[in-house]
Parts: sequence; structure tokens; C-alpha cells
Amino acid sequence: MDGIHRTTRTFMLFAVLMAVFIVPSSISGTAIALPFISAELQSDPASLQWVVNAFNLTFACFTLIWGKFADVFGRKRSFIAGALIYTLASIGSGLAPNILWLDVFRALAGVGGAAIFSCGSALFTHTFEGEQRTRVFALFGVTAGLGITFGPTVSGVLLELWSWQAIFAMHAVVLTAVLVMSSSIPSDADEVGSVPQVDFPGAALFIAGMFLLMLALSRGYEWGWLSLKTALAAFVGGVMFILFIVRIKRAVHPVLNLVLLRNHGFLGLILVPVVASFTFVTLLTYFPTYLTGPMQQSAATAGLMMLFLTLPVLVLPLIAGNLASRGVRTARLIFFSIVSMLLGIGLLGLLVELSASLSWLAVALLLIGMGMGISAGLVDGEALSSVKADETGMAAGVLNTFRLGSEAVAVALYGALMSASLTRLVPEHLSQLKEGDVEAWIAGMASGNFTGLLELVNANEQATLSQQMIAVYKMAFTTTNALLGSLAVIVSLLALYCLRKVNRLAHCREVLRR
Repeated sequence: MDGIHRTTRTFMLFAVLMAVFIVPSSISGTAIALPFISAELQSDPASLQWVVNAFNLTFACFTLIWGKFADVFGRKRSFIAGALIYTLASIGSGLAPNILWLDVFRALAGVGGAAIFSCGSALFTHTFEGEQRTRVFALFGVTAGLGITFGPTVSGVLLELWSWQAIFAMHAVVLTAVLVMSSSIPSDADEVGSVPQVDFPGAALFIAGMFLLMLALSRGYEWGWLSLKTALAAFVGGVMFILFIVRIKRAVHPVLNLVLLRNHGFLGLILVPVVASFTFVTLLTYFPTYLTGPMQQSAATAGLMMLFLTLPVLVLPLIAGNLASRGVRTARLIFFSIVSMLLGIGLLGLLVELSASLSWLAVALLLIGMGMGISAGLVDGEALSSVKADETGMAAGVLNTFRLGSEAVAVALYGALMSASLTRLVPEHLSQLKEGDVEAWIAGMASGNFTGLLELVNANEQATLSQQMIAVYKMAFTTTNALLGSLAVIVSLLALYCLRKVNRLAHCREVLRR
């Protein structure tokens, strides 16, 4: 019997981890296919960008909802439903006749991805205990890191051998295998609730508020930060969030139990991924632009440099899990994780300001990657272990909402701050540009297209203009990272305060027992 149970858990482990690999690899890997998609579907830049944005938005919006679904409809059913949605969305993405349908199917894939992460972690918490749970969540973190790191590589190979549709076909094939293996997951039908327990109005308010907030952040620069569209999206989004808070306070079965956020240990732990969003995730998205733009490095060199940021995420979750299982306090590991990320982002800003070499930049990236690697996986297991067993689904949803929501906000905020800084600095420092060319140069510099911009001017002006462009970009880069780093410091202090408060209470209880 024990052998059968062990086999069942192994199948479940493989099924969840395979699905967990696909989701982040889709996020990091799909971006490389955008030029090929644009050429074939003849899309405009705004619609093309929503291939990525639509996935990120629905992923962030629906993570909390799927956590509640896991508690009400069952962890197994919810996970399988999410994997099925993702499979169908991947098939639809590969067959999409135009960019609009591709955006729709990518948004649907984000809904399925949210279920995979929320319900997969809830399955792990319910199935594994003690040291096994620690190791399993370490594997969870490593697998997500593998997806982030190798997603562009796998997608690039598929593009070279076949086409961009092959990327989505690969997702569908892998997730079909996940669905087959998921049939062996033990049923939890006896633990489920009923449909009236799902607060659909509260869920709708949360999704609407999140969507409008992200819309204001992602389109604010294009619309104008003081424009009516931006102000209206931000205002209505804020109203939706207020109504959401009012709703969950009054609902019999709220989609979010605010008591979870009164649990200082849980709150402190779920704030750690927010710190990573403002340090690790933003660099994962935007630092290659600095390497290929101002530093004029090749794409291959930029890819190798980014390994200093991503490789620690593959190795350190298992090391941190082993240390925790051997008695090293989790709070101490979390402390080192946060300090490493903050030191790394601070050092990186200083090194960019000093025009440091690639070897020195690698040190800063390594520190940030180490911080991310130590906490990846470890945070999930500890956070879900700090709540009641019947709240793990909701807790997983809250954890991933904080993680993915903060990632979406951080990436959008980084782009907005960078564009705003360049808008202020370019006219001041590149005064030789014609008035009508300023916007095009701001957009080109933001995307790292320094070479293309320099080809538009006379050869005798290129050297001087190149130096000015590099100086402007560095100022915008350091300003943006300083602001995001400051937010990371504030969140870190709050996280450490919550965790320290829990440790003090635990120490007092231990003293009283003695």
C-alpha cells in the first residue's frame, strides 16, 4: 500500500513540476517569438505587446481566485481544470488567424497558468509533510527557475527548426502529458465545498481593479500620465479595490480572508517575493537592454551575462531546502536572501554609474540571483505551513497574487519610470535633435536600439552623440533602479518586522512552557 502511495505521489510530483516549468518558460520564451509573430500576422506594436501583457494580467488577476476554487472544488479538480484551460489556449494560440485571437488565447493561458501555480502548491502542501515538503517546494522553485532561464533557449530552437506556432504546440503537448499523469492524483472530493461558497462578486471586483491598475501603469506613458484615460483607469481601479475590501468584509464566504494577512508570519513571508519583483524580475526583463544598448554587447554576450542572475535560482533552492531540513532557521535564510538582493541592486546601480566592466556587473547580478535563489521555494513551503490546513488553497492564491501581481506592477513601473526619465533627459542632453525626432529617439533608446538610431545621423556626429546617449541612458537607469530599490527596502523592512515579531512570540511561548 505504501508503495502504491509513493508511486502516486511521484506521478503527482512530476505532473505538477512539468506544468510549473511550462508557465514561466512561456513568460520568458514567448517574447523571443514576437518579431516572427509580427511579420506573419502583420500586427501593430501595441497589439503585439499584448501577447505578453494579456498573459501577465490574467495570470496576476486570477491567481487569488484559483486559490479559493482549490478550497471549494478540490485541489485536484482545480489543478486539472487549469492545465486543461492552458492546453486548449496553447492549441488556440498556435492556430490563431490574427493578432487579436492570439491575444485572447494568451489571456486564457494566463488564467490556466494561475491555476497551475496556486493549485499545484496547494497539492504539495496537502500531500507532503516535514522535510519532504521542504524538499518538494525547493524543487518547485528550481523548476520555475529552469523555466525562466531556459524558456528563451527552447523557444529559439523551435523557431529555428520550425516556426513560432511550434512553441505553443510544445506547451500543448507537455500539458497533455500533465493531464494524463494528473489522473493518478488522489481525489479530495470529500473535502470540497459548494458553489455558493465562491464569492463571484468579490472575485469580479478584484479582477476589474487589478486589470484597470495594470492598464493605467502599462499605457500611462502612451496616453500621458495626466491624461483623462490614465486618470480614469487609475481612479476606477482604485474604487474597485475599495469595493472589493468592503465586499470581502461582508461576504459569508469571502474570496480572501483578511485574517490571513493578520498572520504576521504569513504576511512577512509573502512580502519576500515582492522584494524579488523589484530587484530580480525587473532586471530579468530590462537589463539585457542595458547590455546590448549602452554597453554595445552582442546578444550572445548579454545572454551569457544574464546567467549570473538566473543560474543561482537553479542551484540555491535545493541548498536552502537542505539547510532548512538540517536545522538552519528559515528566518535566518530569509534574512540573508533579502540582504543579498538589496546589496546586489545597490551595487549594480553604483557600478553602472561608474561604467564598471562586465566582470564587476556579474558580481552584482550574482548577489541578486543568490538572494532570489535562497528564498525561491522555501518561502512557499513555510508560508503555506503557517496557515490552517483548510486555508492552504486560499493562502496559495494570496501568496501567488502577491508574487505575480507585484511582478506585473514592478515591470510596468520600471518601463514607465524609464520612459519618463528619458522623456525628461533626452531633450535636455541631446539638444541637437530636431523637435519631431525626440519621441522616436526616446522610444529607440528605451528599447536599446542605439545602433539603429546612430545610423540616422551623419558619421562625424555619431561618436559624440553615442557618448551623450550612453550618459543619458545611465542616468535614467540609475534613477529608475534607485526608486525601485527604495520600494524594495521599504517592503523588506516590513517583511523583516513581521517575521521578527513572530519569532519573539514563539520565544516567549517557549519560555512560558519552561
